[in-house]
Amino acid sequence: MNKLSKLVVFFIFFAIFLQFFNINIVNFSKAESINKNFESMVTIEASTGRILYSQDEHKRLPMASITKILTAIVAIENCDDLDKKYEISKSATGIEGSSIYLKAGEHLSVRELLYGLMLRSGNDSAVAIAEIISGSVEKFVLLMNEYCKKLNLKDTSIVTVNGLHDKNHYSSAYDLAIISAYAMKNEIFAEIVKTKQKNIDNEFSKFSDHIRVLVNKNRFLDMVNGADGVKIGYTKKAGKCFVGSATRSGMQVIFVCLNAKTMFDDACKYIEKAFKEYSLVKLLSAGELSKTSIKNGKSEEVPVILKNDIWYPLTDAELQKIKGKLAINENLSAPIKNNTEIGTIELWLENNLIFSQKVYTIDVEKKEGISDFIKKIIKSY
Repeated sequence: MNKLSKLVVFFIFFAIFLQFFNINIVNFSKAESINKNFESMVTIEASTGRILYSQDEHKRLPMASITKILTAIVAIENCDDLDKKYEISKSATGIEGSSIYLKAGEHLSVRELLYGLMLRSGNDSAVAIAEIISGSVEKFVLLMNEYCKKLNLKDTSIVTVNGLHDKNHYSSAYDLAIISAYAMKNEIFAEIVKTKQKNIDNEFSKFSDHIRVLVNKNRFLDMVNGADGVKIGYTKKAGKCFVGSATRSGMQVIFVCLNAKTMFDDACKYIEKAFKEYSLVKLLSAGELSKTSIKNGKSEEVPVILKNDIWYPLTDAELQKIKGKLAINENLSAPIKNNTEIGTIELWLENNLIFSQKVYTIDVEKKEGISDFIKKIIKSY
């Protein structure tokens, strides 16, 4: 059987194999009808970013204190010691809006300020964090916008660190979902946003215990099974804004709404709907997928290796519609080094490409030498 015939046979068997896995990835889901409870909404599965439900998810809108999700993760990833104490400057005090009432000259750690930022939505905490990490609010804003570029956000512009209104400060429900999914991968961030109450220092308190008792404003944590974050926000211009997260059986769902009327109720509705209709399915396991032909090697074939498991959120109806395609580079010839990229595996849901990942070979295949040629002649004889 020639190489082309082998590939054709392989693709046929591989497609049949995938049918037993029932896999599905592309998101066609929109809100069933226009929901007037919010101006913009999206619900995603966090690990893949697949949109499960949406309504005007790319519309650019003010997002109030939802900004602080980005503020927090940028601070966490750019602070060498979260528990080192820093002196609070006068410029970080007396900030309008939500506050933990910082006082100039007191000393707090970045970790303590992060709890003030995320549990009580402290606008003063945001300014203090920015000054500690970058030296100024302006420099920290530049860093936040660098993160937006890194995350490939198309509809986000950061001007403030706390979300106080500015006409040039905006995001979209989709971008905020991507930011939140990224942030929730960080264990420190995830621990902070699921905390319901935290005591931090209050150095100049007139009371002997010298503590601030921070109670999380996010009531969603008590409303949904598996709720684990993340942030509420409000200004007169932005309206009520919310990002909620819940995790069950290894699947994390993130809901975002902007300019909402009933943000907690809608969060509960769409997150429950997501867990009812979708499951996180393991489509393929890491390891050897198949073998492919090679020229001038000691053996005629080398293994085709998938490095990582492939998971994707799917409905039951989508499971029967997955197709797979393994595309191997043509004319593979020895020598091939270990861990060489030799092609891609693609998964399709109907006519939509839902996943593409590189495949490799792990064997070091050496070029056939004269001794190998003589051994073949002896074996043939």
